Amino acid sequence: MKKKPILELDSGNTCHAPALRKLLAKAELHQGAEQQVMEAIPAAIRSGVRFISSHDGDLTISAESSSIASQLRLRQHEIMGKLRENELFRYVWRFQVKVIPARYNDRPSTARAPLSNENARLLKEEAGHTKDKDLREVLEKLARHVQE
Repeated sequence: MKKKPILELDSGNTCHAPALRKLLAKAELHQGAEQQVMEAIPAAIRSGVRFISSHDGDLTISAESSSIASQLRLRQHEIMGKLRENELFRYVWRFQVKVIPARYNDRPSTARAPLSNENARLLKEEAGHTKDKDLREVLEKLARHVQE
């Protein structure tokens, strides 16, 4: 009988390939660093902020909007002071904020209200008085969207 593969993603698991273990260890390190950065950012501006990276003393953070990025830049000394208390960010000396808009915005669907009979009658009447053929067709088409 064939043995089932282990589907748990854990960097300490020796069943995985060395490259996968290394990648999982980096992901866990990044997740821990992101958690520390998010704790250092004030709660009022924490939403819409993500930790990108920290290399050679550069801390890079992304913000969904320019207003959040401006607030982060204004409070960068406060944030970096809190972060330098942690061993991982002890030598951070540069603070970069990049504006990266959210990929998907949940826009509420607009409910179109149907025309009342009175408005449809007015549109048909106006279409009858219009000399422009294209405008007349558009007005007649709009008049067909009547509330039933």
